[in-house]
Amino acid sequence: MGAYLAFKELWRNKGRFLLVSMVIALITMLVLFVAGLAEGLGLGNIEYLSKLNADLLVYQKDTELSIAASRIGLSRLNDIRRVEGVKAVGPLAFHRVTIVSGPTMLGIARRPLDVTMIRVEPGQPGEPPVVSGEQLKNTRGKDAIIDRNVALRTGYGVGDVFTVKVIQGTKEQFYPLKVVGVTDGRQYSIQPSIIVPYLTGEEIRPKSEVEFGPRADLDCNVVAVQLVNPAERNFMKERLESLVSGIEAVDIPTAYQATPGYAAQQGTLNTQRYFALLIGVLVLGGFFQIQTLQKVPQIGVLKAIGVSNLTIASAAMFQIVMVTCLGVFLGGALTLMLSLALPPVVPISFTGSQVGLALGSLLVIGPLGGLVSVRYSLRVEPLVALGLNQ
Repeated sequence: MGAYLAFKELWRNKGRFLLVSMVIALITMLVLFVAGLAEGLGLGNIEYLSKLNADLLVYQKDTELSIAASRIGLSRLNDIRRVEGVKAVGPLAFHRVTIVSGPTMLGIARRPLDVTMIRVEPGQPGEPPVVSGEQLKNTRGKDAIIDRNVALRTGYGVGDVFTVKVIQGTKEQFYPLKVVGVTDGRQYSIQPSIIVPYLTGEEIRPKSEVEFGPRADLDCNVVAVQLVNPAERNFMKERLESLVSGIEAVDIPTAYQATPGYAAQQGTLNTQRYFALLIGVLVLGGFFQIQTLQKVPQIGVLKAIGVSNLTIASAAMFQIVMVTCLGVFLGGALTLMLSLALPPVVPISFTGSQVGLALGSLLVIGPLGGLVSVRYSLRVEPLVALGLNQ
């Protein structure tokens, strides 16, 4: 009976309820876009580190897990490699460079693209698997693996040659690199990435005047460590720190959560999402309360002819649930269409778990916001509603 009454009223007042559904759709779009932005910006900071094929990441001691501040010499890298229980190690160094190249085949000029150049040892932890092409082979080869974001923004693919611009001393220097492979998304510090052999990257990287000439000991920022037994991660962390001086080892989640600005950024965006849900509860509560006030006489008639409070409450809740589901569906569909039209430079990303959580929360706010109106409808007195209490 409650469902029948709810459907009949919805059908007779389609315009009014469609308006409420559109409001819910807009709130849905807001919540989903904030959630997608939080995911996209988070991935932009930590995507490379979160997918790192390693069990531990080793930093210089007392650098507060700052990759930019950490320096580990390759002589110390050998000490780490010799520790029992270590399967493989890979030095990692990060530099900002710019891809500059000529026009495309259609004659359209390519825009310069700022990227993170990641230096790795071919075949060692830190080199990502490719989805097309092949892995790095030569430690001094002028080759590079580009991530999916570079490929989308530049149009480069396997076999193409691009030019990297860096500042060395006070001059601009240009280095050609050949794309040998394309990997999935590997952003670091809100920038797409190119992965190059370690010694090639040492030649290319930005340098100050004092860094020219041979160096006594090449260094890296951090060291990716694979273990013989990954389950002994905590034990190996303590062993490494005790046997190799001046280092600090952490697991991968700890490493990427320590990325500068990551925690604050995610906290800010999550707060915005919670406030959007709170605003949704208040707005929908107001809509349903106004609707209930407008139909007090009808509720009074129903009670006067013997309709139970349970039927009235179930009818109101059926209405709220159906309107909310329609609004969430429309909002989700509109968000999907808009996201497909967004350019690759927009840092937005949707994952199944994240979208499911957001949609589940949105499906709850409708009934939650309507509880006040349901409670009010149950308190309506038939005689008062019909003006017969005098």
